[in-house]
Amino acid sequence: MQRADFLKKGLGFLGMAVIAPSILGANKAAAACTVANTETAGPFPTLTPASLVRSNIIGTRTGVPFTVNITVKNVNNSCNPLAGVLVDIWHCDKDGNYSQYGGTTMQPTDYTAQDFLRGRQVTDSAGLVSFTSIFPGWYTSRATHIHVHIYTTTGTTLLISQIAFPEGAGSAVETVNAASSLGYTKGMSGYTYNATDNVFSDGTATEMGTITGSIASGFVLSWDAFVNGPAGASGIDDVATEGQLQIRQNFPNPCADYTKIPIVLRTPSDVRVSIMTVDGREINKQISGSLSSGEHTIDLDVSNLPAGKYIYTVKITNLSGTYRQSRLFEKL
Repeated sequence: MQRADFLKKGLGFLGMAVIAPSILGANKAAAACTVANTETAGPFPTLTPASLVRSNIIGTRTGVPFTVNITVKNVNNSCNPLAGVLVDIWHCDKDGNYSQYGGTTMQPTDYTAQDFLRGRQVTDSAGLVSFTSIFPGWYTSRATHIHVHIYTTTGTTLLISQIAFPEGAGSAVETVNAASSLGYTKGMSGYTYNATDNVFSDGTATEMGTITGSIASGFVLSWDAFVNGPAGASGIDDVATEGQLQIRQNFPNPCADYTKIPIVLRTPSDVRVSIMTVDGREINKQISGSLSSGEHTIDLDVSNLPAGKYIYTVKITNLSGTYRQSRLFEKL
């Protein structure tokens, strides 16, 4: 099956559940604080994203230097940044091929043993993730694009979408594809523009990235990913707590051996703190016991953790129910 057929028919794993909104939806005008269009994950989604926690995703590929900056914003919290959510991205190389796939009619070149141009990061307190890559190429029936999957550490999908690239004379797309000396040998002959790309048939107002830079210095893409996060949430796994629990960012952060987590309890509660890796694997538990209502500071021992980014979750249980909130932190 050709990739064009996949996109038109919506076949293939992971693509089936989400292609309908992108093909059947009406064109939308750009609007502030509007959830990004849902798109197909396509025929080449990342097979094991939890194993690819990294910011440099170049791998074995060569091409024009490219930085991807994505800021996740919660439309259910006045479009403020959403911290601590997982962001997976993947895109093709300058020749239009994807890693982890190949050896088929859809992609003859076999890259099943490689995982280039795929990666995962967790949004920081500003809702930002950044990836170092190379400028994507293109293939028949598709405009230049980047796939994005955003979800919580508990596996709840917040958005599956694709980033569109500005086109036209002087655009980065045309400039890069004219750089044959750097390996971009296709040029623009046969290129499918956004306006005729099946995936972007519902418009690109909510998916269009902003690109700056040059061939010499490299290009930088910036995109605000608006998602339907929990109401009022500014951090990962914030839930409707009915005022029962409020946690604040730990301090110091980054931290070395110990850090402190400020919390506020509405009523007396049993409190437990857990630490997990950014791919959702719980690695540490700390029982804080029963605490009275009011403000508390929980001391967290992180001395046994290797340097890196982690997520702490405060879970409370009282007569009203069970509640939890989480935050991202860094261990030095």
